[in-house]
Amino acid sequence: MTSIIKVDTIQTSAGGTPTAASLGIDLGNVGKIGQVVHATNTTSTATTSTSYVSTNFTGSITPSATSSKVFGMLQCRPYVSAGGTEMWLKITGGGRTQWQGYTAFSSAGAMAQNMTVTFEDVPNSTSSITYIVEIKSASGNNVILHPNGGNDGTGRITLMEVLA
Repeated sequence: MTSIIKVDTIQTSAGGTPTAASLGIDLGNVGKIGQVVHATNTTSTATTSTSYVSTNFTGSITPSATSSKVFGMLQCRPYVSAGGTEMWLKITGGGRTQWQGYTAFSSAGAMAQNMTVTFEDVPNSTSSITYIVEIKSASGNNVILHPNGGNDGTGRITLMEVLA
């Protein structure tokens, strides 16, 4: 059996506009940001390896509850030398791969571009988690992960705890 209640307007007993609290709905901390952690990097990492190598781009956060999620954002500037076509990036944390992808370039010449990567983690833990950016070359050509190409030349990892 299905029941449907349809109304045009809900008002408090005094005729005002209700809030979640006045209707007896407790939203608590659901969906609120518990903390924001920024880690910056001004050092590039270069490799010709076709296996992943760790970079200096890292950031750590300690969730306050096991039900929290972590939303992360990386800002960087990948570079592939002339003749190279792809740099693969991977973000790991808590023993798991959080994000993996690549950036492709023209083989006509060296090229760099600003890049922003976002990811979400469900760590189910209140222990500190360190997120590490790793890179590899698809072709064995030189690839470099630079800090962001913005005015200050700083790469960033921003980690936000989303309360459940």
